[in-house]
Amino acid sequence: MTKANVSELPSTLPQLEAAHFRRPDAAALRPVPSTHAPRMALLYGSLRPRSFSRLLTEEAARLLQAMGAETRIFNPSGLPLPDDAPDTHPKVQELRELTQWSEGMVWTSPERHGAMTGIMKAQIDWIPLNSGAVRPTQGKTLAVMQVSGGSQSFNAVNQMRVLGRWMRMLTIPNQSSVAKAFLEFGDDDRMKPSAYFDRVVDVMEELMKFTLLTRDASPYLVDRYSERKESAEQLMKRVNQRSL
Repeated sequence: MTKANVSELPSTLPQLEAAHFRRPDAAALRPVPSTHAPRMALLYGSLRPRSFSRLLTEEAARLLQAMGAETRIFNPSGLPLPDDAPDTHPKVQELRELTQWSEGMVWTSPERHGAMTGIMKAQIDWIPLNSGAVRPTQGKTLAVMQVSGGSQSFNAVNQMRVLGRWMRMLTIPNQSSVAKAFLEFGDDDRMKPSAYFDRVVDVMEELMKFTLLTRDASPYLVDRYSERKESAEQLMKRVNQRSL
């Protein structure tokens, strides 16, 4: 198909509203780069005193810091079940403010009964897809990891990938699944050298790269025809209401 001028669209694509159509432009992907450290929020899915998902999260935070990121880990203890408290609850506000602050996220969950834990899911459920005109997670990067008590599995990371896509996040291709996690951490609660540790390094490195590549271009990358059209329709409704 040859390139058409916007003025020609009604004849070539009558379904489109030409006023809201944008032709992707590579020049828009060259914004002035930010100079502050990438901001990473990390969530984990267990409240056990010696939680391996927490220990893996802490190891990930150390790696991200070594790579130049600023990190904050959310402690889910005290977070109410979704809809069991108002969204003004202090822990809910803490989680939502952390999400707004972040440019990238790491979600780490144990696998329990073949799935992510309810603690992990509750945190994600408290993060709204929309908050007024703001989409708190849209366009932000995401890395997913899981720990297992037995053989290696990918059930939890696969579920979190689905949720990341639903939250309109840029979920990176790489991921980590640590089998028999109780064997992978020493008495000092640090992860032992292993192929599992090397994979965690790979995942955090990839998360940093994707974040650096996309954080300044995020407004352009998530700009959508359907949302421009919807915004224009809502604006027109408000204008018409005021004129009545």
